[in-house]
Amino acid sequence: MPGEECIVYRKNDMPHGHDKDPSIVSTTHWHRVESRDTQKPDDFTVQCDICPRACRLHEGQRGLCYVRARMEGKIVLTTYGRSSGFAIDPIEKKPLNHFYPGSSVLSFGTAGCNLACKFCQNWDISKSREMDTLMEFASPQKIAEMAKQSGCTSVAYTYNDPTIFHEYAIDTAKACRALGIYNVAVTAGYVCEKPREEFYAEMNAVNVDLKAFTEEFYWKQTGAHLAAVLETLKYIKHQTNVWLEITTLLIPGLNDSDEELQAMTDWIIKELGPDVPLHFSAFHPDYKMLHIARTPKETLTRARSIALKAGLRYVYTGNVHDAEGGSTYCYQCGQTLVGRDWYQLDQWEMDINEHGTGCCSQCGTVCPGHFTTDFGQEFKAKGETSVVKRVRLKP
Repeated sequence: MPGEECIVYRKNDMPHGHDKDPSIVSTTHWHRVESRDTQKPDDFTVQCDICPRACRLHEGQRGLCYVRARMEGKIVLTTYGRSSGFAIDPIEKKPLNHFYPGSSVLSFGTAGCNLACKFCQNWDISKSREMDTLMEFASPQKIAEMAKQSGCTSVAYTYNDPTIFHEYAIDTAKACRALGIYNVAVTAGYVCEKPREEFYAEMNAVNVDLKAFTEEFYWKQTGAHLAAVLETLKYIKHQTNVWLEITTLLIPGLNDSDEELQAMTDWIIKELGPDVPLHFSAFHPDYKMLHIARTPKETLTRARSIALKAGLRYVYTGNVHDAEGGSTYCYQCGQTLVGRDWYQLDQWEMDINEHGTGCCSQCGTVCPGHFTTDFGQEFKAKGETSVVKRVRLKP
């Protein structure tokens, strides 16, 4: 039922004086739900339509994400321009292995999340209720300029899900595009149709976190539903030009069975095609799931083997040192195209044409993705094993 998953917060949790607070902005994805009580016609609710949770809120309440709230009869975003931090990362950390590999990305997020993952690896940010801990106001234009000045190829909307800071992300993406900076999203894909269209119209690449391949896992471990995420994946692949990669965090005993991995891989091949890169990432105990041990490297290797045998061409392991599982290979001849261990690049065997198409230097087979001739030439000339250093930034 719509609204059944929303969380009610006290009215005095809501900030006041929003006409003077630039972090509180109006939104468009909501509608009014009239009261069923004819004796109380003014006791209506407002439904947030940004994600399938469809939180129905009374005045002064916040949704489960905590950052979208009802104020003066409408839904507002309360964290516009407020970041939880900035960092320059390798693009491989998102992870994106086929979107300008070796490039740097300016990463940032805000606070809150529209999922309730018990295993959240960024829970201190995504579950934060301390808005005062967010950094000072950083405008979209300031972020774009910071990325440009730092030599970043792209900006990543990450740490928490950009779905919930939709308006801030879109305005920042437009500012970045104006300066020639690409836009990258890291998301769970739990979003409604109309905001999804608006959001991906501004993105260049995305990594969608496909958390499992059973409805039971999604509902019990995240409070969300699998079907909505699968719809987002199909939308991105077939109705946009956004580069798509997928990540699944493998949690021992919960989503790592051979049967589930086979079903997920088969679905990806059938619905999205064999060229969509898939990343299997290692879980570590965190948040409300401290009782489960880290994912063994052998589990990641087994999952990768299942996916490759099923027909996926680009399958990776993550959060572990694994040169074989982290590297990109030509699916035709087996040549290593991009050698990696963790986020370190140590080999480059692709020829890139003027259109950014990458081809195997040995057999000429195309490697799908987005690449640049500049990086390949620079990498070979310098022989560098690490092209990006992680740096903390303040606006």
